[in-house]
Order: sequence, then structure tokens, then C-alpha cells
Amino acid sequence: MGGSISGINVEFEQDKKIVQKWFFGEEVDSLVTIKMHPHTKGTSLEIKQTNIPDEAFDNISEGWDEDYFGALNELFI
Repeated sequence: MGGSISGINVEFEQDKKIVQKWFFGEEVDSLVTIKMHPHTKGTSLEIKQTNIPDEAFDNISEGWDEDYFGALNELFI
């Protein structure tokens, strides 16, 4: 897709849920829901993302693993 993703927060429930709308260009937006659950070792995350453009799917999947969770892992471990 060749560009950065921008977005806005549309819902926030402290310590429980974040909902964001991500924009791919001017016409496509994707809804990202991150739910946090108590876990014996801290917190577990449940992520759901809808309306991902086909041409962006591989890049988005890689971004979750490397950029998002990789950065969190480095921060907390």
C-alpha cells in the first residue's frame, strides 16, 4: 500500500477495551478492537481487526507480530 496507517480512538474502557478506526488511504477504514483480560502472569490481549484490504493483509499481519507485539515485548521484558 506504500503508506502509513492513521487512525482515531473511537471507544475506550479503562483496563478492558480499546477500539480504534484505522484508515488505509481515503476510502477504506478498518476497525481494531483490543480487549484486555486478567491473566495469572499479568494481562492477555484479544485482538480483532475487520475490513483489512486484501493487498494490505500480509503487511498488517507482520506489523502486529513485529512492530506492535515486538515493541511491547521489548518494553516489558
